[in-house]
Amino acid sequence: MDPRTDIGHVHLRVADLERAIAFYRDVIGFDLQQRFGAQAAFLGAGGYHHHIGLNTWESAGGPPPARGTTGLYHVAVRFPDRLELGRCLQRVLAAGVPLQGAADHGVSEAIYFADPDGNGIEIYRDRPPAEWPRDAQGELAMSNAPFDLDALLAEVVAAAAAPLEDAPAPAPPPLGVARPTRV
Repeated sequence: MDPRTDIGHVHLRVADLERAIAFYRDVIGFDLQQRFGAQAAFLGAGGYHHHIGLNTWESAGGPPPARGTTGLYHVAVRFPDRLELGRCLQRVLAAGVPLQGAADHGVSEAIYFADPDGNGIEIYRDRPPAEWPRDAQGELAMSNAPFDLDALLAEVVAAAAAPLEDAPAPAPPPLGVARPTRV
C-alpha cells in the first residue's frame, strides 16, 4: 500500500445531532463545516471538509451500542504536539467528561473517554518515529505505561504564561486546503 494512504474521516451514527455537534466542536475542538438540515453535520480541522461526520439517519433518539457487541472500539484524534493534546484535555475535563484511561504507549501518549453517545474516543499525540522504542531485533516495542496527565496540564499552564513571541507558529493546512483568511 502506498504510504501516503490514510483514513480520511469517521462517520458516526448519533442519537442527538445538536448534542454531538456541541461535543465535537466545543470539547474536542473541530470546526463545523456543513450541516444537512437536522440529520447530518460535518466537522473538520484546519479548513478540511470533514474529519468527523455525524448523522441521525438510522439512530435518532437511539441508545448507545450494547457492551460486548461488535462495532467501533474508538475514534482516535491525533494532535500535532503535547501542547495541543493538553489543551484538548483541559476542554474535556472542563466539560465534565469522565476519563476512562490514559497511557504512554512509547510511540504515542493517549487519553481515553467516551462521547455523549458512548462512542470511544482517544485523543493522542505521536512521538517522532526516531523516538519509538525498539527491541533488540529492531521491532516496535509499544508499551502501556502510565501517562502523567498532571505534567501535561502543567505544560499547558506554563505555555499560557509564556510571552506570545514564544508561541509556536500555526501548522500549515493539509495539502490542497486553503488557509482560512480573516475578514
